[in-house]
Amino acid sequence: MSSTLNKETEQNLFFHNYARLPLAISHGSGVWLYDQDGNRYLDMIAGIGVNALGYGDERLIDAICEQSKNIIHASNLFLLEPQFRLASRLLDISGLSKVFFSNSGTEAVEAAIKLSRKWASTTGSPDKKEVLSLSNCFHGRTYGAMSLTAKAKYLEGFDPLLPGTGSIEFNNVADLDNKVSDNTAAVFVEFIQGEGGIHRVSEPFVERLKELQKKHDFLIVADEIQAGCGRTGRFFSYQHFDITPDLVCAAKPLGGGLPLGAVIGSARVEDVFSAGNHGTTFGGNPVACAAGHALIEALYSDRIMENVEATGAWMKSALEELAERHKQILEIRQYGLMIGITVHREAAYYVQEALKRNVLVNATSQDVIRMLPPLTLSTEEASQCIDCLDEIFSNEQ
Repeated sequence: MSSTLNKETEQNLFFHNYARLPLAISHGSGVWLYDQDGNRYLDMIAGIGVNALGYGDERLIDAICEQSKNIIHASNLFLLEPQFRLASRLLDISGLSKVFFSNSGTEAVEAAIKLSRKWASTTGSPDKKEVLSLSNCFHGRTYGAMSLTAKAKYLEGFDPLLPGTGSIEFNNVADLDNKVSDNTAAVFVEFIQGEGGIHRVSEPFVERLKELQKKHDFLIVADEIQAGCGRTGRFFSYQHFDITPDLVCAAKPLGGGLPLGAVIGSARVEDVFSAGNHGTTFGGNPVACAAGHALIEALYSDRIMENVEATGAWMKSALEELAERHKQILEIRQYGLMIGITVHREAAYYVQEALKRNVLVNATSQDVIRMLPPLTLSTEEASQCIDCLDEIFSNEQ
């Protein structure tokens, strides 16, 4: 590692809010990352689900370079062609009505909270302010998004949180019945939970949510920040269900590696915001939007979501074979290239052991090995990850 890029220097320079791996990354190519000493690592994290096309994709590079030559920033005071192109594409894919661009996923969630309460204020019910989420969820780290995140480790020490928020037990239809009411403005749902350990909302829960929406008149907000942009084999994970949300929050891969988030809304909410109600200086940056449009074109032209389904299915089968031989594997959950493996001990152990073998995986929910590789991952590349895990489980004491 470079003499200046080390843990000691990091501790001197930065607030201590990241548990960084001891890698000084210099560049990437395809599904591989390289450190400053020339060592190569199979990247099964992809910037925590951001680098959908891996590293060095020429279409992203060309889109970023060409737009940068024209204009890097102009603000939302003006009509910007890259925003128009990306917004039109997102509306075509979702079938929804309007778009707001943010810088990140947590900002998209904040905008959706504001829009939900503003919409509720137009219904004539002064008490319709409650915003609910599901247990085990993760929606972000700003105050509104954090208030919807039902995990104590993210909340401790930050009270008081946003009032008028609450949690429904994940996949518990009875609790859903008990929690929603005429005072509910919105229910936020990760149809496949990422940070929570790769868990899928059940069909009965979704069907009951739709029934209760008709009864109580609230918004359904799909958080697609981690599961969206092709990660599960569909562009949005809610598209695996018979449901159309009122709002969709997207980010992570959306900007092709550049900071970009979006809220996509249905006709039901298209006229709720008026000028001055909400805004952002950098959201919808033209370079990020140009990259986002290039990302979407690549996903469809290269049939990458078909690769996601095929490689994901291969990985699930290979992991199930590992589970037959290694009792340390307790459960496997796989949706496209969104993979969680529940193990018998803290998953951080496996992260470190994989790192020693030049494979990068992630840990979440204490005991879950999480993998969010580039969507371009081949079965040949995936097999190197499987072989790595097999060796770790075989040698585990």
